[in-house]
Amino acid sequence: MYKLIALDMDGTLLNHQKQVSPRNQAAIAAARRQGVTVVLASGRPLEGMSFFLEQLGMTSDDDYVICYNGALVQRASDRQVIRSQLLRGHDAHRVQTLARELGVNVHAFSRNLGLITPAISHYTEHESRLNGLPITVIDFAELYPQDEILKVMLIDPPELLGPAISRLPASLYEDYTVVQSAPFFLEIMNKHSHKGAGVAALAEHMGISREQIICIGDAGNDSHMIEYAGLGIAMGNATDDLKALADHITGMNDDDGVAQAIEHFVLGR
Repeated sequence: MYKLIALDMDGTLLNHQKQVSPRNQAAIAAARRQGVTVVLASGRPLEGMSFFLEQLGMTSDDDYVICYNGALVQRASDRQVIRSQLLRGHDAHRVQTLARELGVNVHAFSRNLGLITPAISHYTEHESRLNGLPITVIDFAELYPQDEILKVMLIDPPELLGPAISRLPASLYEDYTVVQSAPFFLEIMNKHSHKGAGVAALAEHMGISREQIICIGDAGNDSHMIEYAGLGIAMGNATDDLKALADHITGMNDDDGVAQAIEHFVLGR
């Protein structure tokens, strides 16, 4: 019997209108009534997830949330930290220096300053709107070396970001977790932070085995949790790489793919 379902948000739970469909909401509620814990596992900060946690009624002491691609795992009611593996100010400065060499934009999330960037771009403005966060313009060289940084992102259109990714040094992949969450977002985190680690930490906290876990996602930043889960499910709109990792492929995010999976594997419909 499955006891924990971890759901990516953008491209998975949310449709292209950034909404939770009535069918998805009903399936999640039915699974929760059966005693299954459902958590949102997103690259977003908690501020960008709170509306949906409220909508789904997942704000009690028994509810949890996985933010920043697993860098932060918290209890939903009081934000008690279950797991935290972060970067530091010197890491953000290192990535900014690399971004300048590659000719792409960069922004980051700081525990103290929120959404930060040395130069505002379209994609930083998009991030700000999506998560309801103001932008602080700061050169990352001005950060204290030990400032807590949740993640750093290279951000630009695919035609610029793709060539930059191809030129990234091997040392970046050796020192950090590097995942692509969208064609215009490359996310860089603590080496020990990813959604799989976040789900694993929560499972240990709850006393749940990996065989009792379902994870559903659509993009590269979901790959670690898809591999970790007892049942890893890729959306119909997922990348080909993620589909190759998954145990099952469900419908697309605009066709209630999350509900289809829950109805089949949890509700027995």
